[in-house]
Amino acid sequence: MSCAPDTPARSAWRDVPRTRVRQFVAVALAETPALAEEILREIRREHPHLPFVVDASGRPVALLGIRRAIEVFVRRLERPGDRAGGPTVPPDVFHEFGRGEGLHGRSLDSLQAVYRLGVRLAWRRLADIGQRVGIPAPAMYELVDAGYAYLDGLVERSLRGYAEAAARQAGERLRLQRRLMELLLAERHRGDRPDALAERAARIGWPLPRRVAAGVLLRPAPEAMAPAVGHGVLLDMEYERPRLVVPEPDAAGRPGMLHRALAGWAGAIGPPVPLADAAKSLRWAEVAVGLMERGLLPSGRVLHCAEHTQALVLLQPEELVEDLAARCLAPLEHCGAGHARRLEETLLAWLETRGGAPEVAARLGVHPQTVRYRLRQIRELWGGEIDDPDRRFELELVLRARRLRAAPGTSGARR
Repeated sequence: MSCAPDTPARSAWRDVPRTRVRQFVAVALAETPALAEEILREIRREHPHLPFVVDASGRPVALLGIRRAIEVFVRRLERPGDRAGGPTVPPDVFHEFGRGEGLHGRSLDSLQAVYRLGVRLAWRRLADIGQRVGIPAPAMYELVDAGYAYLDGLVERSLRGYAEAAARQAGERLRLQRRLMELLLAERHRGDRPDALAERAARIGWPLPRRVAAGVLLRPAPEAMAPAVGHGVLLDMEYERPRLVVPEPDAAGRPGMLHRALAGWAGAIGPPVPLADAAKSLRWAEVAVGLMERGLLPSGRVLHCAEHTQALVLLQPEELVEDLAARCLAPLEHCGAGHARRLEETLLAWLETRGGAPEVAARLGVHPQTVRYRLRQIRELWGGEIDDPDRRFELELVLRARRLRAAPGTSGARR
């Protein structure tokens, strides 16, 4: 960042007589207060949305910043030999201005438009002064370049403030989002205020949805970047297994968006539930991830629990199902392993089809006579119990669970 005096020794500005330079500086300093007022007035007119902080006397702090910025630039023109790094960019107000823009959620385009307006007005006044005191045109052209270099310093100050505010806001939003998710995914407690959830959601501008789905993710790598899950989806990367809450999971476009955003990730998204039951959706997602890690559900991608209902219901209560299997399949204890497996297959096919030997045979790919033989054996082993609806239900449940464990990932999507 430099002024015209910091340009090479053979510059047009250095060739201007010092008495004329001093005259230019004196006139410019005298007109600086009016110029600062004009710049602020035009900024207010073209950007009425900008808030302006006032000091104790009621004057806009920005006015002081504009005035000091012009004065520092102009005074520097009298010191051509000072090479201490160019004019000091003085006003902390420019840092605060950038910070204020960030805190109010406005864009950098707005910030830079204000600065361009200020430079344009300042240059118009300085060009007029240069003409009045007889500064040659080549020297004034150099002054333009120096002015824009000086502006870069002011912009840099503002950008630092803007970045500081943006980082602070992002951190605060993440903190508030985590608190919202903690409340949303917690089991309901009697001490919770009825409006606590709505209050926390409002603080981050999250409209309360009617239904949600909660998910658990497995990181593809320890340093993996957060997936771009899109606006409205809550994501907490602070957990070892990141969590997410998807509002209105069945809304148009939402499934496709999640599929693209979570490419390369693994995990599970629980079933859609009413907002108050978000914790239940999270529990099913955690169950699904546990089954994935045991090889009982497909791994390497993000599963939707709603597509694997049968597997989740039949595989999750493992101890209970095993105990039921031991009781229901006791008649097969004295059969050889191979023969017992074939009878199980035939029994399950018969229970699922509710058909006769031809239908069961077609399902198994064997001869109908073979099926009739096996069905006679089944009746001999179970006796009249095979006609009891409750016993048939238990048998089908147990045999479906055993099939799922024998071939994980192949039939888990059937409901």
